[in-house]
Amino acid sequence: MNARFDLHTHFYPREFFDIIEEADSDFSFGVGADGGRFIAYQGARFFGLTEPMSSIDLRLHAMDRAGIDVAILSVGPLPQFIKDTAQQIRASKFLNDKYQELIEAHPDRLGAYATVPMADPRAAIAEVDRMVDGAGFNGVILPSNIAGEYYDAERFEPFLREADDRGLTLFIHPLLAPANNTLTEYVMGPILGFMFDTTISVSRLVYSGTIERYPNIKWHIGHAGGAAPWLAERIDNGWRDYAETRRNTDVLPSDSIKKLYFDTVTFNQHNLRFLRDMVGSDHMVLGTDFPHPLGGIEKGVQSILDMEATALDKQNIFSNTALSLLNNAERLAAIAPTASVSGTAITAPREPLRNSAVHGEA
Repeated sequence: MNARFDLHTHFYPREFFDIIEEADSDFSFGVGADGGRFIAYQGARFFGLTEPMSSIDLRLHAMDRAGIDVAILSVGPLPQFIKDTAQQIRASKFLNDKYQELIEAHPDRLGAYATVPMADPRAAIAEVDRMVDGAGFNGVILPSNIAGEYYDAERFEPFLREADDRGLTLFIHPLLAPANNTLTEYVMGPILGFMFDTTISVSRLVYSGTIERYPNIKWHIGHAGGAAPWLAERIDNGWRDYAETRRNTDVLPSDSIKKLYFDTVTFNQHNLRFLRDMVGSDHMVLGTDFPHPLGGIEKGVQSILDMEATALDKQNIFSNTALSLLNNAERLAAIAPTASVSGTAITAPREPLRNSAVHGEA
């Protein structure tokens, strides 16, 4: 059986929500039409709180049933929006410590992306030292913007220089753009807002020359890149037509986009084939967005199994690309070795989950 690594999957220690609720930030909590509690950003619904988000037993059960060997845990990018720097540092360390405990308890099933306090670049690098270099975490998760600033902003240069020196993997996870007053109804924040802020974030990395300036950073882009791969021709045309988009780079934007890595949290067969044809399966990794309702651990696996693709393409998406992308991948390769590509065997998933509470879908 080929190993399967899920690189876009979230876990929230129960105490974490108390930390966010008590901190000074733009996040708030409410109760939705279904009676469930949710968290909102600047008034726009962010995500609902469900039992599988904080239960490692439900997670491991879901992984077993879907046939996922290793989950690379991350928390949705919330701590970077805590306004008090000291609180942001404490929240980041709390999360990373909890993840380390989980990995130590389940070393053959879990890895993690570290959360770092971007309000203080030195503290952020110190947390990289502690968790990636020291504890063997697999990279760092960052939001698609931080309080309206993107990673071409000058203040992020010290962190990116360090990341480049270290060959750090950065998982760019969507958040809502600031002043999102058009997204407060119909839960349009996670449905659409996330996708387009990812697209803006990627486009700014491209036009600013950031991808070329820091060639050793490995960028993992969530949700199949938002709309960036699908708008690549338009992004290219903008570079051709407007001199200001060429000011910082002489590289065709689509060529820069192809250097990024994309998870498969889209699930649509047409989209997956398009992405494969554009960037190659060696730049695609499995993602499920478990346990959020817009994701799906079974869909994530089954969508790759159902692809009109070679056995090598599927093996790349399930495991090979992850092992080339992640920091400290040696441990992962040792605990979940990948089978030979000979033949066509990609094992079908185990019996689907029937319990929606375990599946994490409301």
